[in-house]
Parts: sequence; C-alpha cells; structure tokens
Amino acid sequence: MTAAAPSDYEPHVARRRFEPRRTELARTLRLARDRLQLRAGHSPRFDGELLALHVQAQHTAAAVTPLPLFLTACGLSLFAGPTPALVWISIAVAGYAALLALLRRFESKSGVPIDSRRWTTMFQAGHFASGIAWAHLATLDCPACGFLRFEIFQFAVLFLAIALTAMISWPLRHVVILTFMPLVGALLAGFDDFREPATAAMRLMLLGAVPFFAFVAAKMRDNTLERMKHQAEKDELIAELDAARIVSDDARRRAEEANLAKSRFLATMSHELRTPLNAILGFSEVISNEILGPVGNASYREYVKDIHASGQHLLDLINEILDLSRVEAGRYDLNEEAVSLVAVAQDCIGYVRLKCETKDIRLKVQMEEAMPQLWADERSVRQIVLNLLSNAVKFTPAGGTVSVRVGWTAGGGQYVSIRDNGPGIPEDEIPVVLSNFGQGSSAIKAAEQGTGLGLPIVQALLHMHDGDFVLTSKLREGTEATAVFPHSRVLEVMPAFSEIG
Repeated sequence: MTAAAPSDYEPHVARRRFEPRRTELARTLRLARDRLQLRAGHSPRFDGELLALHVQAQHTAAAVTPLPLFLTACGLSLFAGPTPALVWISIAVAGYAALLALLRRFESKSGVPIDSRRWTTMFQAGHFASGIAWAHLATLDCPACGFLRFEIFQFAVLFLAIALTAMISWPLRHVVILTFMPLVGALLAGFDDFREPATAAMRLMLLGAVPFFAFVAAKMRDNTLERMKHQAEKDELIAELDAARIVSDDARRRAEEANLAKSRFLATMSHELRTPLNAILGFSEVISNEILGPVGNASYREYVKDIHASGQHLLDLINEILDLSRVEAGRYDLNEEAVSLVAVAQDCIGYVRLKCETKDIRLKVQMEEAMPQLWADERSVRQIVLNLLSNAVKFTPAGGTVSVRVGWTAGGGQYVSIRDNGPGIPEDEIPVVLSNFGQGSSAIKAAEQGTGLGLPIVQALLHMHDGDFVLTSKLREGTEATAVFPHSRVLEVMPAFSEIG
C-alpha cells in the first residue's frame, strides 16, 4: 500500500490554474507603480490619462463650439461688415478644424501605446493655432462705430473665449497661455494706439484674465492629478491585497493537500505498523513467559523484555499520534454520555497503583462525595486523567508523593488536579511542554521514554469538551496539572415532582 497523494492531485496542474491570475496581478502592480514612480512630477501614465480627459472634453464641446463662433461672426459683421467677419470666421474654423483633426487622430490610436510628450506638444500647437483667430479679432477696428461699442463687443467675446478655454481644456498643460499667446502679443503691440482710458482698461483686464484663468486651469489640473494618484494608490493596495489573498489561498490549499496526505499516510502506516507490532508483542510475551519451554539464558530473557517494552512504547506512540491527528482534523467523534469523574479517576488510579508501589511513590487521594455526573465522552475523560497520572508518576522520584484531587470549581464546574513533587518545569519551558512532541529538560534527562504528546492530547480533548487545562510548576518543587470541565457539562439532579391530586 502507498501513502502517496491521490492520483487526481497534480501540483503542476494546480499551479497552472493560478498562473493567469498571478500574471494579471503582476501587470496591475507594475502599472500602479509606474503611475506613482514620479511623485513630484507627472508619470507618462498620468499624462496619457490627462490627454484622454482633454480629448473627451474637446469632443463634448465640439458639438456647441460652432455656435459661439457663428454668433461672434454675426456680431462682427454688424460692426465691421461682412468681409472682416468672413475673414475672421475662416481663420477660426481653420484653427478649430486643425484641432479637431488632431483629436480624431488621437482616437485612432486607441489601444496602442502613445508618446504622451509628443501628443501634448501637438495639442498645444493646435490650441495655439486656434488662438490666432482671437488675436485677429483683437486687432480689428471699427472707426464708424459709436464710442466704445465695438471695444465692448471685443472685450466681452475675448473674455468669454478665455474663460471657456480654461473651463474646457484644463487637462492640457499650459493650454490657456499657449492659446492666447497671440492675443497677448496683439494687445501689447497695439497698446500705444489706445488713447481712451476705458479702452485701455478693457485691454488691461484681458491681459490680466489670461494668467488668472491659466492659474485656474492649472489648479483644476493639479487637483485631478492628486485624485489620480490617490486612485493609483488605492488600486495598488487592492491589487496587493488580492495578491496576498491568492497567495494565502494557495498556501491554504497546499496545507489542506498536505494534511490529506498526512491523514492517508497515518491511516496506511497505522495498519502496516500495528500488524507486525502485535506479532512482536505477542511472540515476545510467549518467549518471556516461557510458554513453549525454557529460554535457557538469562540474557535472552532480558533482551525479550526490552523487545516487548520497546514494541509497547512504539504502539503507544502510534496510538497517540493517531488520536492527536484525528482531534486536529476534526474527525474525533465524542460518544457523549453520563460519566462520573470520580469513578473514572478511581479506575485510572488503579492502573498506576502498581507502578507507584514499584517506585515507592505515595498516592494521596482527595475526592468530593456525591458529585453529579458529567455529560462527556468516557473514553476521552479516562485518557485525560490517565495521561496526567502517568506523567506525574513518570517524573516523581522514588519516595515522592502524587496527590489526586477531584472537586468543584468556583463556577460550578468540576475539576481533576494531579500534583507531584518531582523536579518541576522551568517557566520558560512550559509552552514547549504543551506543544506537539515537546519535552522539557527534565523529561530529556529522565530515564523513562516519552512521546511528548500526552499533554497536547489532554489539551485537545478538553477543548472539545469546552474545558480548560492549567499547568503550573516550580523548579525543584513539583508540577500541578488541572483539567477543568465547565458548569455546562455538569448534569444537575432535579428533585422529584409530587403528584398533585
């Protein structure tokens, strides 16, 4: 028989199942880190997203952009005549057509990596071209118009154009400055020709509006960048948590598969080991008792006793390992019934009494009378008490004392306490003693063999009964082990009801 994992378990197949998800997570983490690699500036990933926002905003505005251009041309034709209006609308449409062509070209690159710096420069050039129309409008004059009529029209249209550009095109860096740089040049070049204070004031307001709205657009862009960074941080955290969850699930899956392999191994090996062990124990007893005839050599008889003792120790070790593995795997079924803790303790004392007499160990027994029964698994309770008694007798020196007490707890539960005056356990070694296969320094020095599983089994069985295990010890003074069963396990004796006539 084999204790190998079942044939349907193929680790490489399980790993392949997780590879696509891990690859996706690695890509997500890499992108998130790329977005955050330049904390002080702008990473290419952020620039690409800002360009996409800019294109989206321009497309949204493209449906209504012809209306203000048409209205401006109509107003200009009323003041300066149809020819200047036609020239201006031609320049404006050409500039915005060039910008629209860039937008369409950018959209055609969807799904393809782009050079953010190059496209930013191209869009800035497109906005610069669209700004030539506004600069041309600022250079126009209407001598036949009344005082300030045309100037007010110019001021209103240009101020509105600056504000709309800032509100629509803010995702693009320096868009307001570059778009209205020709306007600023035209205003500065013709500033000396304006002798009217009102006209000069309006021109100064337009000059001041350009940096003001440029600042507003820059703040909107910076706020959007901050939100993108926070989103990138959140995406990175989510991706790392998801990666940790997958690693944890993978580790849990491997642990479950290892536990299944361990259970199969134990189930197989327990049968394979017990069969020859039973033969070893049986035949060694036959030889030791000289049932078929005298051995004839005293040394052989001693060897046979050693063989029997070693075989019994190995059988006990196998049984304890199986018990602990069943408890840890949740496959240890409790056959609960009414159990007397006092009776079980007395039976266990009978098992170790002969060994105590052999080592000249005195047993002190103190038990409460008329204690009600517990609702527990008798086999488990017996194993708890017997393990604690065996440990106490094992580590108590010749001429020592082992005290056994069974009584009530302050909360209404029941306990069994076993105390010895052996070498004791150092305080820092108590966690080691309570761990699987853990043995303290006194156990290692002891002549008797031990498996290191007695106390872990006691803890596990008490946990299944909702109980507690307390181990206290002082070096060179002794050890006290207490198994506590809760009040919920105690069967209360109900008084008899008298019949009511």
